[in-house]
Amino acid sequence: MNQQLINFIIMKHILLFFTLFIGCISFGYAQESDPDPVKREQNIRALYVAYITQQLNLNEEEAQKFWPLHKQFDSELKAVDFSMPELKKEQVVLDIKKKYQDRFSKVVGNNRTDDFFRKDTEFRKRLVERLRKVRQQNEGTRRPPRRNNQ
Repeated sequence: MNQQLINFIIMKHILLFFTLFIGCISFGYAQESDPDPVKREQNIRALYVAYITQQLNLNEEEAQKFWPLHKQFDSELKAVDFSMPELKKEQVVLDIKKKYQDRFSKVVGNNRTDDFFRKDTEFRKRLVERLRKVRQQNEGTRRPPRRNNQ
C-alpha cells in the first residue's frame, strides 16, 4: 500500500478513537460525579494524546519522536513551583516552552510547533470548561440538604 493510504487509515482510526473516547468520557462523567482520580487522569491524558496527534497530523515516525520529548516537557512543567509569585511562575513556564520550541521544531517543524502550543492551550481551556459544566450539572441534580422544621 502507498504511504498516503496508510496515513489515511491511521488518521481514520485516530479520529474514530477520539470520537469514541469523548463519548466514553461524557458518559462516565454523567454516571459518576467523582470518578477515580487516577483513572480520570489517564482518560484525560489519552484524550489529550489523541487530540494533539490529530491536530498536528503526526505520522507514526513523528509521533514516536514527539511524545517522549513531550513527556520531558510535561515533567518540567509539572515541576514548576506554583506557589511562587505569578509573574515569576509565568516566566519559568515561558522559559520551559522556549527551551522545548527548538526541540519540537526538529521533530515537526516550526509551523506545527507553533500549532502545538496553541492547541495545547486550547485543549486545556476546553477541558476546564467541560469540567466546570459537569460540576454545575452535578450540583444542579443534587437535592438541597433537608432543613429541620422546628
